[in-house]
Amino acid sequence: MKIISTIVGIVLFVLFFNFALKNAQVVDLHVFLNYEIRGPLVLMLLGFFVAGASLGVLALTPTVFRHRREASKQKTTIAALQTVGSSVNVAPQPDGVNAQ
Repeated sequence: MKIISTIVGIVLFVLFFNFALKNAQVVDLHVFLNYEIRGPLVLMLLGFFVAGASLGVLALTPTVFRHRREASKQKTTIAALQTVGSSVNVAPQPDGVNAQ
């Protein structure tokens, strides 16, 4: 499995490197207030990819913290129920038996 992942990594590197060589021309990026950024197309694409991935991670941050907080509450509840359940030594009744 390690050999396959190494081969896939090498193939992806060659593909991305070839992509970078093919797109090395300088492009102009016009932004607000007549400001202009000049740079290679590959670096512009890489920059916007990194910015998009970062914004995606930031957008998921509140959800991750909410899930962690909920999991912590559930663990606390489970621990409390286990301590209460272990203190009572009553054998469970089968489903078909009616206790009267």
